[in-house]
This record gives sequence, structure tokens and C-alpha cells, in this order.
Amino acid sequence: SLSLPDSLCIQVVCLALIACACADNINKDAQIRSFQNDASDPEGNYQYAYETSNGIQVQEAGNPSGVRGAVAYVSPEGEQISLSYTADEEGYHPVGDHLPTPPPVPAYVLRALEYIRTHPAAQKDDQ
Repeated sequence: SLSLPDSLCIQVVCLALIACACADNINKDAQIRSFQNDASDPEGNYQYAYETSNGIQVQEAGNPSGVRGAVAYVSPEGEQISLSYTADEEGYHPVGDHLPTPPPVPAYVLRALEYIRTHPAAQKDDQ
């Protein structure tokens, strides 16, 4: 039987290969150039990586505390996409130049937050 990280690894690889096969702009005859899969050890540490002939590169390593990984490919528009990520008890944290960024916080909001920080609400005594 497979442990969770091994089965998750297989699912990710399968989903990535299915996505490659379904995309119209990707070479459907792409071959896997390299594949590494280090099954999880008794502590739950694992890692895998693969690269395809059409430029997709994926790697991930993790343990029960979290994972870190990276994905690189060429978008349908021809842009090189590089995404790195970590995932832990605080969530999924992707990093990539192609990801949208939130607009800056307006100055009036920053001033209001600073005012709230420096003027805490008075405590009422319940007697």
C-alpha cells in the first residue's frame, strides 16, 4: 500500500501529464526526459522531480511538516512561467512573477490602522 506522500506524488504526476495531453498548444508527443521519485522514508520525507521534452520541469520535496517545490513551463502565449511554492500549516504560498499582486493599501487606510494601533480602546470595568 502507498503512503499519503507517495500516492499524492503519483496523483500530481498523473494530473500534470493529463494537463499536458489536453493542452492544444503543447507538443502532445512530449516524452519524459527524466523522472526521480524517492519514496517516503519512515519519517515521511519524500521528493520527486521530472522533466519532459517540451520543457515542463517539476520538483517537490516534503515531509509531514510541509512541502516545497517548483514548476516551470512555457505558457500558451509563449511566456516562460516559473513558480516556486511552499505549503505548511499556514497554507499554500506560491511565488512567481506571473502571479497577480494586490493593489497597494491606500494611504488613508494605513493612517487609520496606525491611529487604531496607537489609540487602543478604553477598557470598561464591569463591577
